Amino acid sequence: MGLMAGDDELARRFEERRGRLRAVAYRMLGSLSEADDAVQETWLRLGRTGADGIDNLSGWLTTVVSRVCLDMLRSRTARREEPYGHEAPEEAGPGDGRAPEEEALLSESVGVALLVVLDTLTPLERVAFVLHDLFAVPFDRIAVVVDRSQPAAKKLASRARQKVRGAPASSGAELEGHRRVVEAFLSAARGGDLGALLDVLAPDVVRRADPAALPAGVPAELRGARAVAEGTVALRHRARFAAVALVDGRVGAVVAPHGRLLFALDIAVREDRIVSYEVIAAPDRLRRLALAVVGEPGAVAGVTSPAR
Repeated sequence: MGLMAGDDELARRFEERRGRLRAVAYRMLGSLSEADDAVQETWLRLGRTGADGIDNLSGWLTTVVSRVCLDMLRSRTARREEPYGHEAPEEAGPGDGRAPEEEALLSESVGVALLVVLDTLTPLERVAFVLHDLFAVPFDRIAVVVDRSQPAAKKLASRARQKVRGAPASSGAELEGHRRVVEAFLSAARGGDLGALLDVLAPDVVRRADPAALPAGVPAELRGARAVAEGTVALRHRARFAAVALVDGRVGAVVAPHGRLLFALDIAVREDRIVSYEVIAAPDRLRRLALAVVGEPGAVAGVTSPAR
């Protein structure tokens, strides 16, 4: 029996679960509009199926929205969508007119770096990782979604986890120290704080950038803390899209408006100062980078990862 227009109770139960479904879909797809499309398709399928025979509505809806997202990811791969080469965003006010809950989902609860890294996974890896590591869905249910055996589903999530974590060139105190320096740099850049930038930059710092990363007339290379700090302040509107990430094993940053990679910053830190950094924007160079999150993926995403 299909969903009737007057079935307010089932509609209410669906609405209670819409937020979680949207969160799952957004982490899988990296696009709020596509996530909303996936949730809407899930609602339509519930209408065609009806609630009769569904013992666990939450589990059924999660399975369906995940399958819808998997189909969308496969279609995206088949079209060979280009995740790089987007034009630099124009300066705009906070949120770009988005509703507060949308901006929170984009900037706080998801993790810009994690979305960028998830784009490097295969569709099956991404679905398995998101469901297990970010939403604690058991592997028997994940196996149904990806149409694989339970051991194969575990391998998909494990392979994805290794890619997401990456291989840091340093560990322990050194890694954490470099992370603090880069976070301080990004914070100062977002605020256009010249003094704070000078505090974190080495006196003889060098900044190099691909021409595609710069407005016309801006030199590709800047030398000295003052010049680099002033150049950073001039482009501070881009910094709100930036997040700390591992770039070829070192703590660096990615600039990814709404989760789509625009630039990567390869940063060198020595004695708690940035001694050099390169802004990489050319699509062929971005593709060759090994990008990963710094820290536990679940913590980056604002959710608790389950036990392994």
